[in-house]
Amino acid sequence: MSGVCKLHGPLTRQAWLPGRDRPMYPAFASHVQSYHSKRTLAFLGRFLAHRARHSTHHAAWGRCACRAVSSTTEATRTAGPPSAQPQEPKPAQKQRVLSGVQPTGTLHLGNYLGAIRNWVKMQELYDTFFCVVDLHAITLPHEPRDLLEATRKSAALYIASGINPDNASIFVQSHVTAHAELAWLLQCYTPIGWLRRMIQFKEKSASQGAEEVGAGLLTYPVLMAADILLYGTDLVPVGADQKQHIELARDIAERFNAKFGGKKWKKLGGRGGRLFKIPEAFMPPTGARVMSLTDGTKKMSKSAESDASRINLLDPPDVLYGKIKRAKTDAFVGLEYDNPDRPEAANLLAIYSLVTGKSTEDCVSETAQMSWGDFKPMLADAVIAHLEPLQQRYSSIMEDEGYLDSILAQGADKAEEAAGRTLDNVRQAMGFVPRRTR
Repeated sequence: MSGVCKLHGPLTRQAWLPGRDRPMYPAFASHVQSYHSKRTLAFLGRFLAHRARHSTHHAAWGRCACRAVSSTTEATRTAGPPSAQPQEPKPAQKQRVLSGVQPTGTLHLGNYLGAIRNWVKMQELYDTFFCVVDLHAITLPHEPRDLLEATRKSAALYIASGINPDNASIFVQSHVTAHAELAWLLQCYTPIGWLRRMIQFKEKSASQGAEEVGAGLLTYPVLMAADILLYGTDLVPVGADQKQHIELARDIAERFNAKFGGKKWKKLGGRGGRLFKIPEAFMPPTGARVMSLTDGTKKMSKSAESDASRINLLDPPDVLYGKIKRAKTDAFVGLEYDNPDRPEAANLLAIYSLVTGKSTEDCVSETAQMSWGDFKPMLADAVIAHLEPLQQRYSSIMEDEGYLDSILAQGADKAEEAAGRTLDNVRQAMGFVPRRTR
């Protein structure tokens, strides 16, 4: 064989064999589908045998296909592989967080210290969605006017507490209709036995009468699962009493992924894989559960009959003094934090620690020899001082109705975009006919 290649040197029989580092001989291009197919290798063997017998006739073919390599390709080889070029590093994607509070009554200190204040810290570190879960507020009988006012108050308190609309999406749950639709779709495939095991259903149905409560009290955990799963949520900040609901959301997501995801979804034209991300519960180390002022073994709650059991964020100073002064205590002198026989002491000490920013150890040292008569006024002063700036910001926000509405609309738009993608995937995977625009 004759001929010299600029890149490969003198041509040999081996130089004409196809491979990852050698180009294919041009005459084979129309015959070859794959370098390594048996058909191609058989053809190549017959051609080389024929060429060896007729070397003179084929002398003019003694050149390598790499002569056809363009100058662009040679320049690329000279410059080195693409990986050698400097590239901008991709920014790390933030994990997504979603949480919300029911607008039943006024938000209290337990909501703030146990949830909202942690949200403020999280908004800088995560991609955050915070909603006022008004659909959850109607599982028990309600007054429409109260719901209307409480929803706006709750949203304003989110902002007054330090949640920045530029960093987090703040919206009203019912403004994003995907929540209700996905809840129904999930509900149809959630075993009723799972719902009957929910502790809150057992407690509330027992107090209200099992035959009288609405079906929403049984199924609202599915709505909560829809809230979470719509946004591809990674972390859900919850208190210990809500952890069971996160486990239910995980079970529903896994059940749905197995039922409708993967290859089944792909055969319907979807991307395949899982429909829902599996969320994790996030439990803050402190402040996760603030207890009632009238019973240190029960959680501070908006639904408690006695308003004296909670510190509302909008309580004026004189009301706060009265509630803390009348808070249930014991007959011991000095405060303790880890004594299970003194739940009220532990609760009030925890509140003092959280509103002052002092460590629990420092608070215990400071109050170890105090009487309740000395400690309660000190606690009241600390709570009032902590809530005063929040109350001032709240008043300013409520005076500008247009500002609050614009924040909620902005948050709903962003939430709707994210939720819509998830809902479209679920509809497709379940076999619903897509709506076509005219």
